[in-house]
Amino acid sequence: MFEVGSLVIYGSDGVCRVENVGPLEMQDAQKDMPYYTLSPLYHGGTIFTPVDTKVLMRPGMTREEAEALIAHIPQVRAETGLSRNPRLLHEHYQLSLKSGDCVELVKLIRTVYAKGREAEGKGRRLGQVDERSRKQAMDMLHGELAVALGIPVDQVEAYIARTIERAQRGTEDMKAET
Repeated sequence: MFEVGSLVIYGSDGVCRVENVGPLEMQDAQKDMPYYTLSPLYHGGTIFTPVDTKVLMRPGMTREEAEALIAHIPQVRAETGLSRNPRLLHEHYQLSLKSGDCVELVKLIRTVYAKGREAEGKGRRLGQVDERSRKQAMDMLHGELAVALGIPVDQVEAYIARTIERAQRGTEDMKAET
């Protein structure tokens, strides 16, 4: 059970603060069942969910886990050969978004970027399913990384780019020394 005040990742809503744990005083709520009251950090609203919810709910990553994930990003490959059917593509992306796995989110983002470059080369644009899924994956990933790293969410993308660039420069420097 999560404590009041703790930060959790709740489904595709991303980072939420646990505001309360206990029974709800609402008409449709089961009186004997404890609920979490969650406040999403990066969008409005309040979420009420049973403590034994089937929706993925986990603690956010630590700074060390965030740094390790960022270091791993260059090894994450974009998927190829995905369906062109918007419904099937949406279902595929939803599995990644609902998995709660940050590596899956990185893979989704890289996949859509690769599709975007390919479409641009052919004078076309990405479809709405790709655009919406990429944005949702970025919002979820950047929100969690921002909390773990203690930086504003709008600085996460630049932080990732700088960190990867620094690591690649360090690797090149090591190769030059040998």
